[in-house]
Amino acid sequence: MFKVLDSAVPIACWSCSVGHVESTLFCPHCSKIQPPSGSDYFHVFGLEHEFNVDLAALENEFHRLSRKLHPDRFARAGEIEQQWSLADTALLNDAYRTLKDPISRTEYLLKLEGAEIGEEFSGQDRATNGKNPSRVPADLLEEVFELNMQLEEMRMARKTGEEDPALESSLKEAKQKFDGLTVASDEDLRNLWKVWDEGDATARQAAQKKMVALLDRRRYLNNLVRDVNEVLGA
Repeated sequence: MFKVLDSAVPIACWSCSVGHVESTLFCPHCSKIQPPSGSDYFHVFGLEHEFNVDLAALENEFHRLSRKLHPDRFARAGEIEQQWSLADTALLNDAYRTLKDPISRTEYLLKLEGAEIGEEFSGQDRATNGKNPSRVPADLLEEVFELNMQLEEMRMARKTGEEDPALESSLKEAKQKFDGLTVASDEDLRNLWKVWDEGDATARQAAQKKMVALLDRRRYLNNLVRDVNEVLGA
């Protein structure tokens, strides 16, 4: 079930003037479309800020709201309402695209909570607020060093038209391992979702810090897999 956001600030409907918090797209009292607002994606669907989302309910709500926003429904409405329907549709699509994906949903909610997420932050030493040039997870240092050497060897071999089946097999094995580590990171993230959703402020702060580190880790792993795929032509 989708929840009413008790903590949201009431907004007065432009048509009936009744304050509401249940939705940013339609007034729950008079059903008139509302202008696009700065509300976050969770609020678009009437959801609390939680990582675990009922995806079936999310999809159903997305289709329900999409039908209500269809241009045909506003063919006889004023120009401003027609413009709102287009803008709200874009907002709805962006919100659904973000929330249905577990990783983008995690990143989005952490950003709402003030976490620094993204490639521009993943090289930071968060303990000292400085830069860590290597950016390599400590447990992967040796493997990444070996992988980079193998990647360079394969690039040189490809330039000269040579084949190295053993090296190619080794790179495929490395890719398989990194894919497995990414899956493990995703499972750790899901476990932390529950800690955050059900915990107090202290538990949430600890879980948030771990989730940010896991997102940095899986981003690095994805970059390694991308480099291997590029060299192998996959």
